[in-house]
Amino acid sequence: MTLDIEKIRAETPGVQHSIHLLACGSALMPQSVIDAIVDHTQLEGRIGGYEAKNQQDAVLESVYDSVAQHISANRSEIALMENATVAWCHAFYALPLKSGSRILTCEAEYAANYVAFLQRAQKENLTIDVIPSDETGAVDLDALENMIDDNVGLIAITWIPTNGGLVNPAAEIGKIAKKHNIPYLLDACQAVGQMPVDVAELNCDFLSATGRKFLRGPRGIGFLYVAGKWLDTLEPAMIDHFGAPWISRNKYELRNDARRFETWENAYALRAGLGVAVDYASALGIENIQNRVWELANTCRNLLGEVKGAHLRDIGTDHCGIVSFSIDGVEPKSAVADLYKQGIAIGASVTSSTRIDSERRNLPTLLRVAPHYYNTESEIEKCIHSLKRL
Repeated sequence: MTLDIEKIRAETPGVQHSIHLLACGSALMPQSVIDAIVDHTQLEGRIGGYEAKNQQDAVLESVYDSVAQHISANRSEIALMENATVAWCHAFYALPLKSGSRILTCEAEYAANYVAFLQRAQKENLTIDVIPSDETGAVDLDALENMIDDNVGLIAITWIPTNGGLVNPAAEIGKIAKKHNIPYLLDACQAVGQMPVDVAELNCDFLSATGRKFLRGPRGIGFLYVAGKWLDTLEPAMIDHFGAPWISRNKYELRNDARRFETWENAYALRAGLGVAVDYASALGIENIQNRVWELANTCRNLLGEVKGAHLRDIGTDHCGIVSFSIDGVEPKSAVADLYKQGIAIGASVTSSTRIDSERRNLPTLLRVAPHYYNTESEIEKCIHSLKRL
């Protein structure tokens, strides 16, 4: 299947207002996603929030099926959350780790995850061990294997970091985790919507993702995957009477699905938007999306060679749809602001977002360009032209 870019752009109102090259931050929503959010909000305004939820219950329930199908999971393994960080934290803080346990993570781990490691390490006498990278910059699988011992309580990896263009070998890491029966938490925030995600192939126990990035959904919504084998034993760190109904004066009972991690109150309009976004991506074909996104990103990488003083900072064997670079003498935040005035949206990534990788490679604040399939080659060229003039 070849993507009909003209049709896709016609269904994406944002392309009429700017050259948006920041899908890794918050991508442009299709009109159908916008309509789903607005329609539900208007319905709440007309008949009330409770009534709107009841009237649209079948549509809202179908979101679990859409998400599950998109990542080859079961609907009972899906919880809809406020965002990817909340989803990740629900899994992380629920997982019991005995005193002295080791957490293995990667050099490109995202800041939000790492500060959570630090908090639990300080409170619970845990150790954080960083897996070395191989010569390409990805997680070194041999090093990971050699780090395994009886004290490893968790392997937690960011699949695609916020910068660096890197695609960590998530499935191969999963095989090692499964071999040693170690829980595996995968941050797929930048992967879902950009490339195929199959939780069975990944062998992950938990996976977190957002709606706003490559899925092209709204902000304020994400999801958590919890492998079915955990649903008999794993209790959330925080519950309410939705995830754990109060069945008698002194007793509650956890739900038997991943929705035990949810709370009673939710943004149903955003859930409606997420469902449409997932269905939109699935209809286009995630392999087609990946091919288009990565092709545009590689076009950008090639054209950056024409920019004086530009240094491509991407690592790994496979390069994803996030292009990271610096330009000699150019202050990134000023560059982002300057291009925005020209109608071009790009981003910047500060050192503290991936501190270990940034310090290891002595990286400055980086510029980020992240095209999506609705972008065109001419938009990439215009962006590069503007960067040349900085």
